Amino acid sequence: MTSNPSPYSQRHTRLALALQNAGLDALALNPGPSLVYLTGLHFHLSERPVIAIFTPNEPLKLVLPELEMQKTTDLPYPLQAFPYGEDPDTWVSVFSQAAQAAHLDRHLVGMEPLRLRLLEFHLLCEAAPEAEFLPAQESIAALRMSKDEGEIMAMRKAAEIAQKALLNTLPMVHPGVTEREIAVELTLQTLRTGSDPEMPFAPIVSGGPNSANPHATPTDRPLAHGDLLVIDWGAAYQGYFSDITRTFAIGPVDPELEKIAQIVAEANAAGRAAARPGQTAEKVDRAARMVIEKSGYGPYFTHRTGHGLGMEGHEEPYIRSGNKTILTPGMTFTVEPGIYLPGRNGVRIEDDVVITASGAESLTHLPRLLQQLD
Repeated sequence: MTSNPSPYSQRHTRLALALQNAGLDALALNPGPSLVYLTGLHFHLSERPVIAIFTPNEPLKLVLPELEMQKTTDLPYPLQAFPYGEDPDTWVSVFSQAAQAAHLDRHLVGMEPLRLRLLEFHLLCEAAPEAEFLPAQESIAALRMSKDEGEIMAMRKAAEIAQKALLNTLPMVHPGVTEREIAVELTLQTLRTGSDPEMPFAPIVSGGPNSANPHATPTDRPLAHGDLLVIDWGAAYQGYFSDITRTFAIGPVDPELEKIAQIVAEANAAGRAAARPGQTAEKVDRAARMVIEKSGYGPYFTHRTGHGLGMEGHEEPYIRSGNKTILTPGMTFTVEPGIYLPGRNGVRIEDDVVITASGAESLTHLPRLLQQLD
């Protein structure tokens, strides 16, 4: 029996090419999804700085606390560690050693503007005062956008876990139950069905007027007959996420609410149908948006149609107007149109899709038409 080969050497090779194409000499990363993607190493952001420095064709340089050193044993790639103890006065010296080993001075160093903290950035600037630090988010996004078979399998499992968790939760949904109670039960069920402890986000459970807020926080408001109920939740498996939304009716609802639920289901289907290789992200957005606009509810669809999904809940590619990113096999993202009537009710239907060689596969399969819960 043979184990799967490590993906990291191939990812380092792709990173080296991406840095070359961007005119960068090195990449400095904080703990986070990109570091996990490139190394498999997990660190929490804390008062102790951690930085990884990638330079093409050289061992990875890693500055880290001594207490984390056990994480660096038996790695499937070369690494040069620069550990430090509990005295912060030693940080500058250790960062300087790593910067010198990576030849950062007088070179162009990429970083993630949304991730690199001021703490590590200042230490890097002190360690390599003649280096120039530039955004590299586009290069990193290009690496992570197209998922390999193992990544897609993990996302498919995350979708299965989330969907099973919702089915296990729905029997307790009825008039009088609060949004918060449903969110607590859904969280417990998601963990019980196999999710990683670090889930993509806290569930959004919003009923009645609260459902007209796309990013509502669950409250102590009890569900009432005639409410629409929006549930937006996800699970994690081996560090990869799912993100799903379904809308339910609490007993019979106003005919207009049934109408907008049908319109959103049609918009969701149109967006998924438009997703295929060679298509642009903005055309997927347009396909879903046109259904809602033609129905007369265009002003009530207030957000983009979707966002990339993987090791982060929101990543490239963003399915929005103006995004001319061409979709290619392995890209994964959500399709989640919605209609929100302020002060009344809202509807959103969200699926996770992956671009295949000939079209797109939905990783999520729960019914999309409005389901009545008593």
